[in-house]
Order: sequence, then structure tokens, then C-alpha cells
Amino acid sequence: MTQYDERVERQRIKIKAEDWAKGVKTLHAHSLSSMWYDDRPEDTADGKSVFDKEYNNGIVERTLSNGETYVFRKYELKGDALISAFTQNNWKKVFTLATRCGIMVH
Repeated sequence: MTQYDERVERQRIKIKAEDWAKGVKTLHAHSLSSMWYDDRPEDTADGKSVFDKEYNNGIVERTLSNGETYVFRKYELKGDALISAFTQNNWKKVFTLATRCGIMVH
């Protein structure tokens, strides 16, 4: 039965990572056209302001001053990259879960 422990634990961490991904990482109201993810400089041209909400999975949701929204998905984390980001940000929780199941965490 122990042959499946690692797979089960990986699935458990994946589910937790997918839930964590929906959390908000940063909120930023600004009029900058130089954000690292921004490929829409027209949104902030002529001093216009925007409100950017970045999620833990890398998605950024932008709300323009007129209420329109745009979603930047270019840097969205999925699969192993998402699990890696989750474990880096929650390593104590992941380590505790894994050690309870007798799994080595690298």
C-alpha cells in the first residue's frame, strides 16, 4: 500500500496549490506603463489610472477607470510550476504533510 503514498501526497499538494492559486498576492492602483507583465501601455497613457489584482498563480486582473477589465495570463503558473511556487511559499505546511505520510521532501 505504501507504493501509492507519494502519488496520493502529490495529489493532495496539487489540490492545495490549486486552491492557493486563487488567492490574491498583490493589489496595485497605479498609472505606470512599465509593469513587468504589462503589454497594454495604452491603459495608463495620458495619466489614466488602473487597478491591478495579482493572484498567487501569476494571473493579473486589471480594472480600468471606466470599469472594463482585462486579464493578463501570459505568466500564469500551471502544473509543476504552480506546485513549485506553492511549496516555496508554504514549505512548512507541505513538509509537515509529507512527513506525516513518511515521504521525503526535496
